[in-house]
Amino acid sequence: MKCVKISGKKQFEVTEMENTLSNNGSVVVKINSCGICGSDIHYWDSGEPLGLVMGHEFAGTVVDPGSRTDLKVGDRVTGLPISPCGECEACRSNNVQYCKKTWEQAIGLSLTNPGGYAEYTSSRPDMIEKIPDNMTDDEAAMVEPTSVSLHAANLANIKEGDSALIIGGGIIGLMCAEFAKLKGAKYVALLETNPNRGNKSLKFGKVDEFYNALDEQSIPKLIEKTNGGFDVVFECCGSSPAVSEAIMTVKPGGMIVLVGVSLGAITIPMVMSVMGEVTMQGAIAYTKEEFESVINLIANKEINVLQYIDDRVSFDRVQESFLRLTSGEDDAVKIIIKP
Repeated sequence: MKCVKISGKKQFEVTEMENTLSNNGSVVVKINSCGICGSDIHYWDSGEPLGLVMGHEFAGTVVDPGSRTDLKVGDRVTGLPISPCGECEACRSNNVQYCKKTWEQAIGLSLTNPGGYAEYTSSRPDMIEKIPDNMTDDEAAMVEPTSVSLHAANLANIKEGDSALIIGGGIIGLMCAEFAKLKGAKYVALLETNPNRGNKSLKFGKVDEFYNALDEQSIPKLIEKTNGGFDVVFECCGSSPAVSEAIMTVKPGGMIVLVGVSLGAITIPMVMSVMGEVTMQGAIAYTKEEFESVINLIANKEINVLQYIDDRVSFDRVQESFLRLTSGEDDAVKIIIKP
């Protein structure tokens, strides 16, 4: 089958690999849509691991239902790409997202389990979710990243009338803005280094104001606007500057939700977080219940995820799409791969 593999630092190779088969009852899915995720960009940027076939935001058609007796060939599905053990304390408390084994065999994130940057993928049967007939493949591919944002918003415990700042205007940040508004936030601002993406965010209707992170006056303006800081700040970049900006803009006693991921160490102005008794809450992935909740929200048209999709590309345009998403100038938010 045709696939896209990491072949070096910031390089992909379109090549062939063995066809995916059912193993231990796994469900084999023909990929119809697969999103490019920010974490995919981290792997591409580093060029490691070589040979990785990414793609954990997938939707497609069942070609082998494996051990799932409630599925048949031709059913349309998406799935949680994770691989929780089901036995540890995290799994028993329904927090599969921080099971120690969750990422060991994760689809598109491990060399042993190729993802949606291939024509087919194979998923654990208990992680597959059937999608409603009124949901498109592109909408289904958006369930995974949207679930990340819902999980972050749930952890933030937003109250009616709260103010929220989003740092980073990618799909995770913009969906955090979406859920912040749904949960009652009165004022939502976006801090972003790319003015094209920042200005575009206003068109979606959930961000009230955009501030350029490269403008030295943006932080003082945000603090003044909120009379001392935001109730909640969603840090969606995973960098030292972004976390520092979160600490500088959250109000005393406020909460910072760390949604972005850094592969290296970061530095922060610790004294400000200590003096303000700031709560820093990590957020990773989602629960199975949140994933299923997002399917229902999209199917019931309570949220519109299609508006965030900028392009749909073949395997031959994946390299070009990564360069576009990392240019710092293009306004693209989400690009979908269509094998």
